Amino acid sequence: MESYKREFIQFLEKAGVLKFGDFTAKSGRKIPYFINAGMIKTGEEIATLGEFYARAYQEKLGKKQAVLYGPAYKGISIAVSAAVALSKNGLNVPFFFNRKEVKDHGEGGVFVGYVPQPGEEVVIVEDVITAGTAIRESLEILSGLPGVKVAATFIMVDRKERGRGEKLAMQEVEEEFGFPVYSVVDVYDIIEYLEENPANAENVARIKNYLAVNGAKA
Repeated sequence: MESYKREFIQFLEKAGVLKFGDFTAKSGRKIPYFINAGMIKTGEEIATLGEFYARAYQEKLGKKQAVLYGPAYKGISIAVSAAVALSKNGLNVPFFFNRKEVKDHGEGGVFVGYVPQPGEEVVIVEDVITAGTAIRESLEILSGLPGVKVAATFIMVDRKERGRGEKLAMQEVEEEFGFPVYSVVDVYDIIEYLEENPANAENVARIKNYLAVNGAKA
């Protein structure tokens, strides 16, 4: 495993973002581990998270001048921290996020921050994708921006699960909407990391059993 992947998993675990137990995902599936960006609570933690996203962005997209979109609520801090980290790396990109409820006074509208113009590209930053539900919700919201194209999506962890059919959720999103989905790590990286310590045997077994049922078959 690449060292930065191990560092990222260790960071997620230490910050309480990566937890093991019994959880229910947005898709409704019962899962043996959970990725919760809402557990990021300090300036140091959010800065570190943004640095990992910025690294992934520049590895995949180079110097592309896109607009970062962070879906409310967890995506907001990710978009802000990633934009700050990218600016420190010499790439100054704008960012924006949505309101859960449309504001009917003041400046109004559903978006806060920079509003992309026709012809500009957006990069969505999320925490995870399970069955692609959250991405589809984001695309519905972004459909209100005429002439704006989504260039890519970045997430913390690829769960390597089925979407609506037998293919990977990320693959389904890519094929349906025509843009790539990138992750800093995937569930098999987490398994490899856990297997380094025999004390994690139960969690490893539970995750493997879950993937045997919900993992992509193609």
